[in-house]
Amino acid sequence: MTLFDDLGADVPTRGVPERVVSLVPALTEAIEATVPGRLVGVTDYCTHPAGLAVTRVGGSKYPKIDRVLALRPDLVLANSEENRPEDVEILRGNGFPVWVMRAPATVPHALASLRRLLAQALETVEPRWLVEAEELWRETVPAWTRAVVPVWRKPWVILGRDTFGGDVLQRLGVSIVYGDYPERYPRPKLDELRSWFASGMADLLVLPDEPYEFTHEDGPDAFPGVRYALVSGRYLTWYGPSLLVAHQELSAALER
Repeated sequence: MTLFDDLGADVPTRGVPERVVSLVPALTEAIEATVPGRLVGVTDYCTHPAGLAVTRVGGSKYPKIDRVLALRPDLVLANSEENRPEDVEILRGNGFPVWVMRAPATVPHALASLRRLLAQALETVEPRWLVEAEELWRETVPAWTRAVVPVWRKPWVILGRDTFGGDVLQRLGVSIVYGDYPERYPRPKLDELRSWFASGMADLLVLPDEPYEFTHEDGPDAFPGVRYALVSGRYLTWYGPSLLVAHQELSAALER
């Protein structure tokens, strides 16, 4: 049977995939929570669920393709933003089906994409965690603050428009100042970032611990006197079962 992934590419499968390789940490968590035992390979950055005892195949951006090929997967899971097209093409060229999930712009987009992946590619029933996550994140709290949200330093890279993390914050009442910019991940200079706070246009600095690991000593030092919140990057950017606890944990970390 031939399926089509989020990008419209063919995903030829031969029955229900029993050997799955995930190149996306969020998908690893979602798959193991829904159909445990199917995963045979994941990236080094797939930290959840803890203790997952399968083959590690390197990073998301630069996976060790030879390890993936050696696992003889029935299906490989990738993401349009986290994984390189050339790696996807190598895997497909070697005869292995790859399902590419489009980088979601919102929480509903992510959950709808996951529902289709689970139902069509993995032929499993709708998991309870997905239904609960949809209900939990359905509403959007009125904005109570405006924030700058760096995801990298040296150079500074900021959360912008049409990003999953940006939508997560919006639903918690945190408006991101770069939400209307053309780029999804703007790279402004530090002086520009500081000017948002100096002008009163922003009053909160949100610092996740991934992909860049911001800490109390690394990040706030560039913004003296600015109120900041350290948050879990997993809760901010992972789509899957973690959404069930992310709402409460992020709300507590952000603190009005």
